[in-house]
Amino acid sequence: MNTAASPTSNTPPPSTPSAQAAAMPILVALSVCHLLNDLIQSLIPALYPLLKEEFDLDFTQIGLITLAFQLTASLLQPTVGAYTDKRPMPFSLAIGMGSTLIGLLLLSVAQSYAAVLFAAALVGTGSAIFHPEASRVARMASGGRFGTAQALFQVGGNLGQAVGPLLAAFIVLPHGQGAIAWVSVAALIAMALLTRVGGWYRAHIKPRAQAAAQAAQGLRSLSRGRVLFLITVLMVLLFSKNVYSSSLTSFFTFYLIERFNLPVQAAQVQLFIFMAAIAVGTLLGGALTDRIGRRPMIWISILGVLPFTMAMPYADLFWTGVLTIIIGLLTASAFPAILVYAHEVLPGRVGFVSGMFFGFAFGLGGLGAAIMGGLADAYGISTVYQICSYLPALGIVAWFLPDITRERQGA
Repeated sequence: MNTAASPTSNTPPPSTPSAQAAAMPILVALSVCHLLNDLIQSLIPALYPLLKEEFDLDFTQIGLITLAFQLTASLLQPTVGAYTDKRPMPFSLAIGMGSTLIGLLLLSVAQSYAAVLFAAALVGTGSAIFHPEASRVARMASGGRFGTAQALFQVGGNLGQAVGPLLAAFIVLPHGQGAIAWVSVAALIAMALLTRVGGWYRAHIKPRAQAAAQAAQGLRSLSRGRVLFLITVLMVLLFSKNVYSSSLTSFFTFYLIERFNLPVQAAQVQLFIFMAAIAVGTLLGGALTDRIGRRPMIWISILGVLPFTMAMPYADLFWTGVLTIIIGLLTASAFPAILVYAHEVLPGRVGFVSGMFFGFAFGLGGLGAAIMGGLADAYGISTVYQICSYLPALGIVAWFLPDITRERQGA
């Protein structure tokens, strides 16, 4: 029997030859759009020094800006994903990017803190629409290499997050708040690419729906309680990863400026190095996930980073740079494995699962930034990194993750 078509298989193969032929162009287009989307998002934390001075903000208010755009994405993404699981909307990707464009333009002319929060929320709304649908299309175009496809899609976002601080440091910060509008070109390019991707998606909606229905049969081998337990474990793993990552991306430049007296541009370069390490780690994590499996990759990524996070608050400038590279490589490699594992726990619900996990990641990042901002105001930036250094210890809960593939083959 052809195991690729067996109902006990975790996930179905691409339904048509045309899907396989179109896979790489679609994956590359999605990765580029993810780069542009997250480049725009990463401008917000990269602009915190400018906004702090312009509007006389404290660290708590800065954390609330992060909360505004990440919480918006967190709340909307699972809803968008669940809706499009039942009613696919191929061109919603381009429409979502339009919300990001409006938020970006508003941020460039905002005259009050409230306007900044509203602009950040619009950017979050665009991401809420983009991520679950783009993740679904990436899985459709994967050719069965789900970890690699998710990593290629995700690495675009990581690269965008890495480029954003450089764009802010060398273009926006020297020219002021109005220069943010120049980045709107990125949103326009993404809208054009996503319109083309939407055309491909529309042509493959029917094969995708048939494949999802076939994959959903595998859900019968897991009880509802088991599914809930496994999703909870994965959420705890995501919590340990994303709250720590958010503390670095939101406050790392302030940490470097306060502790090592670095100028703003030099601190932004250090943030870029950390983001670049995340991009490389995502690609490596996706490839290794397909090779060694989901569980081993999660163990290596989350629990393996603990010694390095605990050492960083006590390192000098040189070793801080080295440690952030190692931390970026290891923490980023977890997400493709976590997401693909979640897809296997809930097969046929790709949009909902992707929206839930991307949304939860955004929400945790925003909530973590708000809490860490309050701690930074009360106790100082260095204390924040001492507290966060213990978060990867939560990776021990990966012990409770079974081998889903083996279980279902046995069933």
